[in-house]
Amino acid sequence: MTLSGFSQMEEGVFLKPEDDEEECFLRVVRCSPASCEVEVLRSGFLTLSQKLLPLRPLSVGILTISDKGSRGERIDTAGPALEELVLDIGGIVRQRGIVPDERDMIAGTIKQWIDEDDCHLVLTTGGTGLATRDVTPEALLSVASRVVPGIGEAMRALTWQNAPRAILTRGLAVTRGESLIVSFPGSERGARECFGAVAPVLRHAVEILRNWEKDCGSHTHHHSHA
Repeated sequence: MTLSGFSQMEEGVFLKPEDDEEECFLRVVRCSPASCEVEVLRSGFLTLSQKLLPLRPLSVGILTISDKGSRGERIDTAGPALEELVLDIGGIVRQRGIVPDERDMIAGTIKQWIDEDDCHLVLTTGGTGLATRDVTPEALLSVASRVVPGIGEAMRALTWQNAPRAILTRGLAVTRGESLIVSFPGSERGARECFGAVAPVLRHAVEILRNWEKDCGSHTHHHSHA
């Protein structure tokens, strides 16, 4: 699909209609001064004069924390689910890993992904319960610059009515430098539900941390050609 009427845009930038959370979602494949070739990530409707909002790609790391998963005794489905879901907020997974429930290994991996690989957003899954081996919150706090309490509170508030035991989970969000780290439950269902509860604010949080707000809000009109 080709969109004309564009100023030059960088390859990899995501495009979505302004004030439209559910419909069309595009990504720039290549661009010339007059038009852009785009990949349709989620289909929808665009009008000829509709404004599109460009979104910088988020560099994402997804870390599964599981003793059994790290030994190959359990198939991880929560991590791949998060990898699928981050696309909707313009995330590209750059790092992916599985580690056991060891505080130092969790913290070391996260520090490497942020300090050396410059991941903008790190999502973890697993280790947020009350069992003795559940140490993910402690690992996140050990590498944190600041705590963002509202994200964990929202995950519990929006999921406990369907799953009352959700109030026992200790998922939380912290920052490290200019990056955001969020911990999700280890089950695929729990990870999906909690991600859905906070997805609308994750990109905005990273944009604030990275001071991207001013250069991410430009708009462009387009004309489309199949």
